[in-house]
Amino acid sequence: MEHLRYAGLSHAEQLEVFRTILKSDPLVWHALQHARELDLPDWLIVSGALYNTVWNALTGKPSGYGIRDIDQFYFDGEDLSNEAEDLAIRNGNRLFGNLAVPVEIRNQARVHLWYRQRFGRDCPRYGSSSEALEYFASKTHALGVALDGNDRLKVVAPFGLEPVFAFRVEPNHALDNCETHMAKAERARAMWPEVTMVPW
Repeated sequence: MEHLRYAGLSHAEQLEVFRTILKSDPLVWHALQHARELDLPDWLIVSGALYNTVWNALTGKPSGYGIRDIDQFYFDGEDLSNEAEDLAIRNGNRLFGNLAVPVEIRNQARVHLWYRQRFGRDCPRYGSSSEALEYFASKTHALGVALDGNDRLKVVAPFGLEPVFAFRVEPNHALDNCETHMAKAERARAMWPEVTMVPW
């Protein structure tokens, strides 16, 4: 069970391993550098590109395996218009054009405006990109990283890193997201058989 060698370590130890893995992964590292250059307010690279990269590193899979896109959050509460978000997306497309996968850029200050139409229920009005992570369907996926000017990684992990290093997809009951939790867990198990799912 070599893939579980970091499970059960302290948060500080897991954080060091997490940063080391991300810095050594070319896809994630280039995405972080481009995101820093884009310089959107309160930005984070989040979720799949991060935990998938850890799972790839610990199971011997290549960089980018299983990663369909890279999600970048930012938070601009001053301008909630579609036009402002579209401009951020267009600027990002120019910067991220050389990456192997697309980058999805979304203003977390706007999520409450379209969430019901897409998912059939309401979500809170978030106060930051970090707060949005607290409402992900699975605790395992609630990860965000930003890169500062000195190449230091700021890590946001409201539920810790243990679920990731334990290869365990754990539900987060902050919203009624059972269907999303189960769908993402099933896809993860198909890509990484080492993954286990905690039922909703």
